[in-house]
Amino acid sequence: MGVHVIKMPDLGEGITEVELVAWRVKPGDRVAEDQVLADVMTDKATVEIPSPVVGQVLALGGEVGQVLAVGAELIRIEVEGAGTPGEAAPSVLTVPQDAAASMPVVPAPAPASTPTSTSTSIPDASAAPSPSADRPIASPAVRRRAWELGIDLQQVAASGAGGRILQADLDAHVAAHGTAPPAVAVSTGFVQRNDEEKVPVVGLRRRIAQKMQESKRRIPHFTYVEEVDVTELEALRARLNAQWGAQRGHLTLLPLLVRAVALAVREFPQVNARFDDEAGVVTRHGAVHLGIATQTASGLMVPVLRHAEARDLWSSAAEVARLAEAARAGKATRDELTGSTLTLTSLGALGGIVSTPVINHPEVAIVGVNRIVERPVMRGGAVVARQMMNLSSSFDHRVVDGVDAARFVQALRAYLESPAMLFVE
Repeated sequence: MGVHVIKMPDLGEGITEVELVAWRVKPGDRVAEDQVLADVMTDKATVEIPSPVVGQVLALGGEVGQVLAVGAELIRIEVEGAGTPGEAAPSVLTVPQDAAASMPVVPAPAPASTPTSTSTSIPDASAAPSPSADRPIASPAVRRRAWELGIDLQQVAASGAGGRILQADLDAHVAAHGTAPPAVAVSTGFVQRNDEEKVPVVGLRRRIAQKMQESKRRIPHFTYVEEVDVTELEALRARLNAQWGAQRGHLTLLPLLVRAVALAVREFPQVNARFDDEAGVVTRHGAVHLGIATQTASGLMVPVLRHAEARDLWSSAAEVARLAEAARAGKATRDELTGSTLTLTSLGALGGIVSTPVINHPEVAIVGVNRIVERPVMRGGAVVARQMMNLSSSFDHRVVDGVDAARFVQALRAYLESPAMLFVE
């Protein structure tokens, strides 16, 4: 028998370390070739690490949440034959003593001992402890009432069989002595709680925390808010769905926003950019690779709608739906989660009135969409009902001047309030 050591593979793209987010096996398990051993996370993509061999797990090389360098020992498996060159074969489920210092060992759990007839017995009911002679005998209802009245049952004369205190005995005690103020107020249904729960920040949640912290630390944000009348836009969307929905699919507001952003950045290329602040270089992109902030069960992910500038409404809608489904199912690839040049974020019906979105570093802008509400608006001297929506957009003030940010948002507003312009080249 030999020992096969599986090390953290090089996942490419300059990755030097990964986070261990889940073990799929434990010491003592038999594993087959290509069976998934562990899940690791790099950037925002989760990668499965398969086994190249058949054997039995000896030891795990880390705990969930631990960051492992590429090339670090991930797991040891006992195999038929010589195993990994230079590794001694242990006779029990432990690593060799000379390797113990370099790899933490998670030992296999010891099997539970089998109970025998001499170690297990059924308690004798006759041996059950009897109530203390000092403790008054009373039903739960009597005890409850005594507690509410503030009466010490030891002070109540019992008239029931065997010295049991009855409700009538409480009545007689109250008539003779009155009641004492209750030591504790009658329960109102509000109960004090002192429990705590410690939630490890690992996996995607750790990546989100690091990303947000890095963005706020490095980027001087400023946020610009503008309201937009989307009455005509919503009317157009309803007409398009009525005419083409059955054949091409239902349109939400999102693909119309994507189209407006793709057109607006033509006039303001400084918004569709990435800033390498260490090299001091801003790269303005002709392609609009639009990050679509997506909430998943694991946390916020940003799949990328590539070449939004070349897509029609239905192409954008279909691709956004596909990316969102992949992200929520945990199947989005690294390529689908990286490379965005500008991000669009929306909380939908929960969008509130104003938000201050955090820029997706190293981008220089993010467009936030608030919810649509019907409000009275003055138009032509009359009060009319209009569907209004705010755009809350944040910019990197090192790269985007305030006036350019305002003009960009006003360009977005013009496209959304005159939706026919979305289709004019």
